[in-house]
Parts: sequence; structure tokens; C-alpha cells
Amino acid sequence: MAVLAGLEPAGVWKYFEELSNIPRGSYHEKAASDYCVVFAKAHGLEVWQDQAWNIMMVKEASEGYEDAEPIILQGHLDMVCEKKPGCSIDFEKDGLKLAIDGDNVYAEGTTLGGDDGIAVAYALALLDDESIPHPRLEVIFTTSEEVGMEGASALDPSVLRGHTMINLDSEGEGVLLAGCAGGCHMQVNLPLKRETVTGIFATLKVDGLKGGHSGTEINKGRANANQLLGQVLTALAEKVPYHLVTLAGGLKDSAITREAEAQLIFASREAAAEAEKVAAAKGKVFRENCKETDAGVTVTLTVEGEETAAAMTAESAAKVRALLIRIPNGVVRMNPDIPTLVQTSLNVGIMTCEDSLLNLQYTVRSSVGDEKEKLIQEITTIAEEEGASIERNGEYPAWEYQKDSPLRAKMMRIYEEMFGKIPTVEVIHAGLECGILSTKIPNLDCVSIGPNIYEIHTTEEHMSISSVQRMWNYLVEIVKTQ
Repeated sequence: MAVLAGLEPAGVWKYFEELSNIPRGSYHEKAASDYCVVFAKAHGLEVWQDQAWNIMMVKEASEGYEDAEPIILQGHLDMVCEKKPGCSIDFEKDGLKLAIDGDNVYAEGTTLGGDDGIAVAYALALLDDESIPHPRLEVIFTTSEEVGMEGASALDPSVLRGHTMINLDSEGEGVLLAGCAGGCHMQVNLPLKRETVTGIFATLKVDGLKGGHSGTEINKGRANANQLLGQVLTALAEKVPYHLVTLAGGLKDSAITREAEAQLIFASREAAAEAEKVAAAKGKVFRENCKETDAGVTVTLTVEGEETAAAMTAESAAKVRALLIRIPNGVVRMNPDIPTLVQTSLNVGIMTCEDSLLNLQYTVRSSVGDEKEKLIQEITTIAEEEGASIERNGEYPAWEYQKDSPLRAKMMRIYEEMFGKIPTVEVIHAGLECGILSTKIPNLDCVSIGPNIYEIHTTEEHMSISSVQRMWNYLVEIVKTQ
């Protein structure tokens, strides 16, 4: 029996669970895309699937709605795949293990994929339900949204007729999103030199951090494990000589890194013991400094036996530490007109190390184009000073706030009528595909909505069952109202 059977709205939860059984991490969405094609053909809908595995579906207007403006419904197929240590799920082969806790749905040991599986579930349930009167419905499901909105960039929506779009990629009930930041992905690549050394092997680990979305939650001041690891390595270098073998942290550049680790070699057990004291002291400092945001942060140095390994030269290790310390991280500038809105930020989400190369992956966001470019130049300058090279990709434009939006006015009116209160209109510091699609669909009027989803992009992600139902009722009313 399905885990979510019995929840309402039944159609939404049915499709959410079916989608959750399909692996759909970024760049691995083909099976989910094919699932949508099968759905469309089974329901007699027009469907287009492109080489990026984007999906477009059309359901013609019901009787009496033939002259109404078509409505575009849009979300993305991919999800951020994070799992807890020890979790056995293979995100390329296995579905999620859904579970219910009170009013919440979550996935055991992993991210839930409510971002943005709920959008797909809403749209499929709407297309499936013949009892709901509606104008022509045009559905867009994109791919690789979480890694730079690559699907939206590749999409050709010329077969569609609509100029009114509801994006279903938000996670706050009662909030109408009307704009978002632009951004890009950057990679810092540092060549490494190595030498063979023998000594006492140890693993340095920073973990216990809360993490979160590197856009919408960057304003919460949560610590980044990659950056903290750089601070510990620097503190150690000032007190105890060591050789740096390798280091790594983070899985997604769209997530604030929760844990990072490094492998070190010390000249003696005495030196390793002294390093343990330094690491413990830094952990105490971090817990004090981060007690409001990341009270569970820990720094541990686990000493093992004698080993011989190819470690970085002192010069390479110094450059690694310099990059982690010198390149900024987190909020760079708040919006001067809206004090609660982040204007410019960056996040070092992924750090990997090969034999001859250190790779740092950053997400840069800003609602001001000039500030984004200034920050990119700052990163580039620091990287080049340390002998590293830069790659930038996955750039996407800001979705600019429109003062006059008939769709937003309609949605505000309906929300107030249904719930007795005025919804909040916000611009967010995160990327939504509305900006890209606005460049492809002339005169696009769009608003983004969604149910309450908490701790997205983390293994604590959960979604409110009651909120999903309320936002479904709201969506149905929007579609029905001419």
C-alpha cells in the first residue's frame, strides 16, 4: 500500500509518491521525464519532450473557457539529493522512502524533493481531474534547475500560446513571489603539486552544521563547513606543522555545506596530539560564535597510524588555505530599500580534490547585475593571485518585479476571499526559472507560489500536508476563475 494513501488531496499525493519512486537528481531526470510522457499519452494530451528531457503538455480548455487566456503551470523535475551519513539509498537507482510525522511528509535519511516534486504533482493532478473547469492549460516541467536552470535555458516554448504563468516552485504558503535574483555558477581550479611523505595519518572533520538553501536561507547566517575547515587548517598551520593530503566538502552548490573533512599527516604522535588540542579549541570557538545558527557544530581530529602518502607541497597547501580564507562567503550586501532582502551573496557549496587539482564550486547571486559582476571579478582576482583559474557557467537573469501584474492582482483577490487575509508579495534572493522564461515568452505575467516546505535541500526537509491541501484548493480556484 502506498505510504501517502488516504491523504488529501488524493490525486496530488498519488502523483507525488509515484514521482518519489523515480530517481531524479539533476542530470538524471530522463526516467521522470519519460514518466510524464506516458502520463500525457494516457490522458490524450499533446506532449513535447526535448533533448534536455524538458516536458511540455497541453490540455485544451473545457466548455465555456475556450476564450479565456491560457494558463501556464511550471515547475522542475530534478531535486537536490542529500543523504545522512550511513544512508544506503543510491540516488541514481533508488526511490525515496517516504514517511509521515503528524502534519508533515518527509523522506527517511534523505532530502524529500518537495522542491519541486510538489509542482509536478499539482500539475498532473490538475490535468487528471476532469471535474475542474479550466482554460487551456499549458504545463512546463524543466530539468537541471538545481544546477543552473539548464533545462529552462534549453527550452523552446514557441508551441505554447499563454502569456500568464504560475510557477509552483515556492515554499511558503501565503506568499506570492514576484521577482528573484539572477546568478551564476563559478568554479575555482587550483593546480596542486605533491610529494611523498611518511608520518602519523589523521582525519580532520567539521560537521553538525544545519545547512540549508544557499539562496533563500543565506540570510540566516548559517556557517559553511568548507569555510570553517579552512579556518581550522589555518589555525593548525600556525601551531603545528603538518602535510595536507586531501580535503572535500559539500555535494551541491545550491546548499550551504553541512560537513567537510581533510586528511593530514603529522611528523609525530606528539604533534598530532597537539593538533587535537587546537582542533578542539576551534570547535569551542565555533560553537560559541554559531550558537544562534549552528549550535551542533563539531570539530574532530581522529588520529590513526603511520602511513606514507602523496601529500601537497607546502606551497600548494598554503594556496588551498588562502583560497578558503580569502574568498568571501555568505551575504555580501543587503538591499538598501528592503532591509530584510539579501541583494548579493555567494556560497562555496562543493569542494573536491584530485591528485593534481583542487576544485571549489560557488553560487553567486545578486538582483543587481553590476554587483554580481563586481563579486565575480573579486573572486577571479583572488583566485588568480593564488595561481588558480576560473570557469563561470549556468548564468541566469534576474526576474524583475513588475509593478502592474493582472495575474498577481487576481491571485491576491482570490486569496483574500478564500482565507480572509491579504497574501504577502515578496522578491526573493534565489533563482527561479521565471527570469529565463520571461526572456523566451513575450510579455509574460507570472507569479510563484507553493505550500509550506521546510529545510529544503537538507536531510531534514519536510512538507506540510495541510498546507499542500490549502494551496491545492487555492490553485484550483485560480484556474477556475476567469
